[in-house]
Parts: sequence; C-alpha cells; structure tokens
Amino acid sequence: MKDIFRAFVVDKQEDNFTAGVKSITMDDLPEGEVTIKVSYSSVNYKDGLASTPNGRIVSSYPFIPGIDLAGTVVASSDSRYKEGDKVLVTGYELGVSHYGGFSEYARVQADWVVPLPDGLTVKEAMAYGTAGFTAALSVKRLEDHGIIPQNGPVLVTGATGGVGSMAVSMLAKKGYEVAASTGKESEHAYLQQLGASAILSREEVSPEKIKTLDKPRWAAAVDPVGGRTLAYLLSSTKYGGAVAVSGMTGGGNVETTVFPFILRGISLFGIDSVYCPMEVRKRLWERMADDLKPEGLVESIAHEISLDDLPRTLSAILEGKVRGRVVVAID
Repeated sequence: MKDIFRAFVVDKQEDNFTAGVKSITMDDLPEGEVTIKVSYSSVNYKDGLASTPNGRIVSSYPFIPGIDLAGTVVASSDSRYKEGDKVLVTGYELGVSHYGGFSEYARVQADWVVPLPDGLTVKEAMAYGTAGFTAALSVKRLEDHGIIPQNGPVLVTGATGGVGSMAVSMLAKKGYEVAASTGKESEHAYLQQLGASAILSREEVSPEKIKTLDKPRWAAAVDPVGGRTLAYLLSSTKYGGAVAVSGMTGGGNVETTVFPFILRGISLFGIDSVYCPMEVRKRLWERMADDLKPEGLVESIAHEISLDDLPRTLSAILEGKVRGRVVVAID
C-alpha cells in the first residue's frame, strides 16, 4: 500500500468551498475492517450534490465523495475477506457520511462489502454502480409482482440517465416490450440501441393536465423521476400493474388520488438501494452478472474518465447532461 495517495476531496471552511484532487495518507481514512485498493468508482447524482457547497449531502468536512467503488482487498480484520479478493461496495453510508470511492484507497465496514460475482469485472461492476443496482432492484420488484412480457409494454422514464438506461437494457434483454421517455430528441438512436421499441417525449409523460384515471397503457413502469411523471404513470398503468419509483429528479410531490389503487389495483413500489438487505443484494448482483447483464454494458452504456476529470462531470450530472453511466478510473 502507498503511504501517500490521491483522492478527490471536498472541503468547506466558513464561506470557502474547495473541491479537487489532493494527496492524503492512510491515517486520513475512517475506521473500518476492510481496506480496498480502488480500481474504479462511478458518478451518480448524489456525488454531484456532494461536490457542491449547498448539496445537503455532506455533513462534515473535509470529505471524499463517491457512493460506489470496486477493487481489491489489501487488508482485512474480518475473516470473510482476505488480501487479493475482488470486491465492490455500493450504498450504506459510503460517500454520504463515510469517505467514499473517489480515492485510490478506501477503508469500509465489512458488512458493506459484496464479493465480485463471477461474470463481472471490476469495471463492469462500476458501469452498473448504484444506478445499475437500482434498475435491477426495480426489475426484480416488478417480476416479483408477477409482471411478465406478455402483460404488455413497460415504460421507463428518465431513460437516458443511469437508472433509466440500465432498466431499458435489462427489460429488453428479458423480453419485455420497452417504451422509453426522454426530453432529449438527440438520444432516440441511443435508446433504440439499448432495446426501446417506442420513445415518448418528456411532455407526454408529464402532461399539463393529469387525469384521475387515464387510458390504461402500461403493464408496469420503472420511474427514477417522480413528481408529475409519477402521477401520470399511476393514472395510466393497466389493471393490476405496478410502478417502481426510485428517484425525484422531477420533484418530490405527487398529486394523485386513491382511484388508481382501489379501482385498478395498481401497486407502487419504493426502491431503496442504500439499505437493501445484504442477502438480497448479493443475489441480485449475481443476476447482474448473468441474466440481467446487458449486451455492451461498458461499451454502449458507460464511458470512462479519470479522477482529474471529475469536476466537470459532476457539474454535468447536476445539469442533466450525462448520458448513461460514467466510470471513474481511480488507479
């Protein structure tokens, strides 16, 4: 292990906020049973918020963002993990209240660590990251509800984002007819490449007037947007269908009524990827290495940057200018 290594550090002292790559030492890392040499991390919306002075993510400074990481164990006091093991960490307090993955080394709690499944490289694991895991968890909840391809089309909102791109690819691979909504006309070819058979504009899924019960169109939906879009989805999902919601880029308030639930039997599933139980988490990562793994996971959906490229990418994700997934090469 290096005595001195690089990390992307944010700091706030009174009115002075800084964010950039700095040299730190092992003594700067928080406590934890497992020390990991980080190969890759990824960029998520939370990371963008953590890189701003008023993002309301970081509670104490200095801090290292990065809610995802994958790499190799270099030290462990927990018998479940040994030096040389390939592992990944997403969720829990990583990159929120515990130093995250934008660092050459990370020290974390053993209970947060997932062994890298056969069939995934560390880079592919971070092409997924929290966004991919959230998409997979959304698909699983719909499957558990009984949604099958024969039920009809599944709508994915915010489809060019990380969760949306992954959900479109996973659903298409499993044989579902996938409709995708986006506000970016330039990305229609990208969504079709991922497997979308129909593309809707942002305005179509967030109309000015949302009916109490609209024409039933969707067997189910994966929604990382929330707000008015979620209200539309609830009103236009078919009888017995379901919506898996995981985000609020469209707002946290949802104006709806009880009618979709009591007249059409619609189910609304909240998707939490942060504290998802470890046994569920491990089984789902195994599926992400197998039947849910999109073709061209790295080539089609993700692109790679370095630690030094983080400032402009973190700004871009907050502005809604990032397509798919961004993998950060740490070492």
